[in-house]
Amino acid sequence: MTVRTGWQALTQHPLGFLASAWPWRSLAYLVSGVLTGVGTAAVLLGLLVFGVLLTPAVVGLVLLAAVPLSGLVVARFERWRMLLVDRDPAPDPHRPPDRPGVRAWLRTRVREQQTWQELGYVGVSMFGLWWLDFGVLAVSFFLPGLCIASMFYDLTLPWYGYVFDSVAFVPLFVVAAYPVTVWAGARAALTRAILSPREAELGARLGEVSRSRARLVDAYEVERRRIERDLHDGAQQRLVALTVQLGLARLDLPPGSPAALQVGGAHEQAKLALAELRELIRGVHPQILTDRGLPAAAADVAGRSPVPVTVDLVLDGRLPASVEAAAYFVITESLANVAKHSRAGRAVVRGRVVGDRLVLEISDDGVGGADVTAGSGLAGLADRAAAANGTLTVTSPTGGPTLVRAELSCLVE
Repeated sequence: MTVRTGWQALTQHPLGFLASAWPWRSLAYLVSGVLTGVGTAAVLLGLLVFGVLLTPAVVGLVLLAAVPLSGLVVARFERWRMLLVDRDPAPDPHRPPDRPGVRAWLRTRVREQQTWQELGYVGVSMFGLWWLDFGVLAVSFFLPGLCIASMFYDLTLPWYGYVFDSVAFVPLFVVAAYPVTVWAGARAALTRAILSPREAELGARLGEVSRSRARLVDAYEVERRRIERDLHDGAQQRLVALTVQLGLARLDLPPGSPAALQVGGAHEQAKLALAELRELIRGVHPQILTDRGLPAAAADVAGRSPVPVTVDLVLDGRLPASVEAAAYFVITESLANVAKHSRAGRAVVRGRVVGDRLVLEISDDGVGGADVTAGSGLAGLADRAAAANGTLTVTSPTGGPTLVRAELSCLVE
């Protein structure tokens, strides 16, 4: 098991821990905590004093305004400093501004609870934490230092007495590694709880999961396009050539002869295989979607549906490729469900871009009763919509009608 914190090193290997770098890292964490506390107190005191003295001027107001924002700087440094005793980075819980510019950044930070929480941490650090850091260091090393210093008050000791006492007092310094590491771990845990709340860590991890899922979907689409291209340019062209050659050979044979019948049968089978391959290619990734966009691809699907379909899909321009692919397969699977299960007489596909989202609605006048959990392909559509940072809802009461509504984000990270 990989050791991520000083606490883990101490609890898992109480003796081997002494030979590791964790005691020294913990010592550096507490020493830097004392220096940070003293430095922060000096800087904030200077800002307050000079801000009050220079209040009639604009500079004084700027200095005073910098005081509540000082927590942002200190918190960022503390999250970085915490890596000394905790190898897991602490995520920054602040959300990005909704628009660029200093004013938008200030407005966002002032309205965030985390900003004031970090300012409170600065106060606690100045008036309490660095004093505790100093106290732990003083208690841990005061007794060993006092013992060694006391040797020099006894001038009657021979030289080997000094050596013996020095060696005897060394274990006291070794023992000091334990309280130093324990307090450093507690200090880091408290800092993480205040400056990187659990919700922020979960949000960062969920964000990374969403981005990873989006990357997988994009890679999947690239692979689908490669397979479609290979089938279109390779196997399909060979089948076309085979069909043409069989047709020509069929013309050269006497009508009604056994050879003509065999070649004719092979010709028909080749044409069926070519039709099935074209349908497979269209299912993998339709070329019309790449060439002409979503409205044309939706019209093509509607034209091949056994149920009459009206397409009302109006877009201002091309959407991102991943959004087009997700929307196309939502339409395809929904119309396939209409043909298989709904017993509908008509279906309608509507689509508009509202804000930064594509809103699709596929409705029919069938018998209803569609269930996402019943294995009709709707669960897969819901997963695909979620992977495109969207949602899919199905309204299908018994007796109909059925409405499948998908909202897909048009923003690509």
